[in-house]
Amino acid sequence: MRNPTSPRPARPNRTALALLAATALSACNLAPKHVTPALSTPVEYPPEVTPSGGSISATAIGWQDYFKDPRLRELIRMALENNRDLRVSVARIEEARGQYRIQRADQLPQLGLTGSATRRRTGIASIQSQTGGATNVPTDGGANTPDGFTFNTYNVGVAVTAFELDFWGRVANLSEAARANYFSTIAAERAFRLSLIRDLATAYLTSRSLSEQADLADRTIASRRTGLKIARLRLDAGVTSALDYRQAEVLLTQAETEAASLRNQRAQQRNIVRLLVGQPIDEDLLAPAATLDAQGLVRDIAAGLPSELLANRPDILQAEEDLRAARANIGAARAAFFPSITLTGNAGFTSSALGNLVGKEGLGWSIGPSLTLPIFDWGARKGDLTVARARETIAVATYERTVQTAFREVADALAGRRYLREQIEAQVRAVDAQRTLARLAESRYQNGVAQYLEVLDAQRSLFAAEQTLIVLRGNDLQNLVTLYTALGGGLGPPPPLRPGDAAPAAG
Repeated sequence: MRNPTSPRPARPNRTALALLAATALSACNLAPKHVTPALSTPVEYPPEVTPSGGSISATAIGWQDYFKDPRLRELIRMALENNRDLRVSVARIEEARGQYRIQRADQLPQLGLTGSATRRRTGIASIQSQTGGATNVPTDGGANTPDGFTFNTYNVGVAVTAFELDFWGRVANLSEAARANYFSTIAAERAFRLSLIRDLATAYLTSRSLSEQADLADRTIASRRTGLKIARLRLDAGVTSALDYRQAEVLLTQAETEAASLRNQRAQQRNIVRLLVGQPIDEDLLAPAATLDAQGLVRDIAAGLPSELLANRPDILQAEEDLRAARANIGAARAAFFPSITLTGNAGFTSSALGNLVGKEGLGWSIGPSLTLPIFDWGARKGDLTVARARETIAVATYERTVQTAFREVADALAGRRYLREQIEAQVRAVDAQRTLARLAESRYQNGVAQYLEVLDAQRSLFAAEQTLIVLRGNDLQNLVTLYTALGGGLGPPPPLRPGDAAPAAG
């Protein structure tokens, strides 16, 4: 039996225990732990394209250094400043930032300043019923009449309205979802910048290729017009038949048709450039300053490993942030099955006279929690959880598909870097051989050994071979642009989207 004179054993502070319990509960997070899905592609690129190698990282080369043509660089600069779709992407970042701030604010108590002044009249009968027949009630600056009394009431204070004690992490997960959406829009904007650079460079280089093909067609037309004049003279002199003359005429019209088609395609590509730039541009900028051979695009780009795309490709980063948001929404949906506890309170001063409003006598306060738990909602919360889980499944599949698409784009571009060069080298030899064949056919015809049809076939084949060589060179340059952007080049090293889990700066 305890000695009454001995000191009582120390009892734990109930307030401290309550705070500890609340802290433990507030740490509860019902969202699935975010884990990046396993790589859904091979760990290395196909072996047949690795010999083309490279030593320079694409992210280490800014687009200003990658593109050597000064007119192309100027067009890209203008597009990054004026493209309307890019402006939409930037605006969506601000929209998501605002949504995150709104959602994050729900994690903190909302304080409001309150104040009021009320003048109230009460009838004499009401006062007598409340005071047992007495009517000597002070008015404190009001006015009393034979029929009743008038009262003044003033109050001022601060109030906390419906602050949710986030024991189950519902509000925290909604805030995390909004935060992930914000980071997703940042990555989406970077991804659009890359696609804009790629599309503009591709359209510009295509226009350059079509210009060179059109120039070749013009030179061919001039040569064939000369040949047609000679054929006419030979026909008039009775040296050749009308068949040879008509064949020469057909050869000329074919070149003229091809030239008109090439100019039409070039005009369309230039219209694409104007659209991407987003503002009126000087026509001189559409006339490339460098030929295809003088573009000087960097070929020595390292492919790296597919796993490196996870950090370098903004579209993959965007897909991962969308997955984070989906998982956070699962946590919020799960938390809805538990009680929602909110806290309200206020403190301030109340007085019947404005002059002594602030004072110890008029101080008052109140605080209290409230609990809400829906019992019958006919499956609404279960439906919300089903939707959230389905969206996570969609986000996982979208992420994996984005990684697979990135892998394919890089693998295709690596294959193109190797095999397009082999095609070009073979086509150069083919053009040289075809040119020699055309000279031999012309010589045989002049010496009466061959028919003019042999000359026509040789010239037609030479024109087609030269056009093919130009197309291959243009395709090679476009493929290099694709490889550069597919590896994440064009914007420099990607910034850390989650630096220390820092929140966006307040505006």
